[in-house]
Amino acid sequence: MTVSLTRAEARRIAVRAQLLALPRPSSVEETIDRLTFLQFDQTAAVAPHADLALWSRLGSSYRPAELAAGLADRTYVDLRGMIRPMADIPLFKAEMAALTVPDSPFAHEGAQHWVLANDGFRRDVLELLDRDGPVPHSVIPDTAQVPWGSSGWNNNRNVGMMLECLMVRGEIAVADRDGRERMWDLAHRVYPSETVPADEALSLRSARLLRSLGIARRIDAGEPARIEGTRGVWRVDPAFLSGPFEGRTALVSPLDRLIFDRKRMVELFEFDYNLEMYKPAAARRWGYWAMPILHHDRLIGKLDATADRKQGVLRVDAVHEDSPFPQKVMAAVLAEIRDLARWLGLGLDLPA
Repeated sequence: MTVSLTRAEARRIAVRAQLLALPRPSSVEETIDRLTFLQFDQTAAVAPHADLALWSRLGSSYRPAELAAGLADRTYVDLRGMIRPMADIPLFKAEMAALTVPDSPFAHEGAQHWVLANDGFRRDVLELLDRDGPVPHSVIPDTAQVPWGSSGWNNNRNVGMMLECLMVRGEIAVADRDGRERMWDLAHRVYPSETVPADEALSLRSARLLRSLGIARRIDAGEPARIEGTRGVWRVDPAFLSGPFEGRTALVSPLDRLIFDRKRMVELFEFDYNLEMYKPAAARRWGYWAMPILHHDRLIGKLDATADRKQGVLRVDAVHEDSPFPQKVMAAVLAEIRDLARWLGLGLDLPA
């Protein structure tokens, strides 16, 4: 049976699933387990994305050291630039062994032909990690027989390309980080030993992904749904079809999963937004790292702010209101901005 939903109902499902309604989650571990992953992006105009995503959900009680500690003790692991619960890794191992990883440019046939052509280089890397691992990228020598070739900036960056290919193959893994640099080791010394069969793993991952999004397209899980004003069939996690919705105000990272799929964002929230950090300054409407503003089940504006650590302030250049904010809404937005500054340990510089 196909579920019929209004846009408001669909938005509330999405917000609840992403832990941006009340009550807030109680811990970093609960949050990452529900979200299933956090993108590891170190852009720090305000703060790195993973930390911003956790602050948006947990508030200023969150400490970045908690995430760092979880990576160090391997509660979480960096898999292809995504911080995931280590407990989920068995759901990916069969896919890696079969080289059927759908979301990596290093699983395609050409990349694997390059690995085969450089089998001596591959064995050199594995032998070094076996002897000395974990080790950083910077100490791994380039012994490639055939250089990596592409039309982009990765030309001849052989060590980095080999590491990415071997991670996709499930032969090596990120064991830790030393600042921004990843530390590499043999996968069997990092990952759990168990492997979930591929078909079962794909089903479980689809269900977990839908639970994290609440409602989505192109997922083989949940129940079919139609949303007024949109075309085609969606999938909804039935766990969110009942229960109260208690909204709040939140500032979210430009990379937040609530808005990362821009087509879904437009369909559900009818929100006009793009990340503008790659645009020339004169072409930006909202700012380099403008943070979308969520109020209950609507995205209502963007915060253009920068953490100026030299001056010790969170500098707010603008609060862009898609429509004029009622007084109570503006007060709630300002309260979140003050909480953000407090969490960053900075003063607050608001526009006059």
